[in-house]
Amino acid sequence: MFGSRLIVLGVVLLALLLAALGAARPSSGAAPETRYVVQPGDTLWEIAEERYGGDARKGVWRIEERNAVSAGELQPGMVLALPG
Repeated sequence: MFGSRLIVLGVVLLALLLAALGAARPSSGAAPETRYVVQPGDTLWEIAEERYGGDARKGVWRIEERNAVSAGELQPGMVLALPG
């Protein structure tokens, strides 16, 4: 009798665990990508500071990598994808 209760308890716990895992949703943790139109006088550094805050070097790198551009290639009217 004790063995059958233990089995039932195990099955119930397993069902609860599977239900909890099924309800969990993964999160990328990143904001969605946005677009930015380059204005006269803009620099990647300024765009990165405004968008990402803190140390702009990582933001500059992300923008360069995503758009395959370097700081000297910015032109007014260019549309940049800003990763989240």
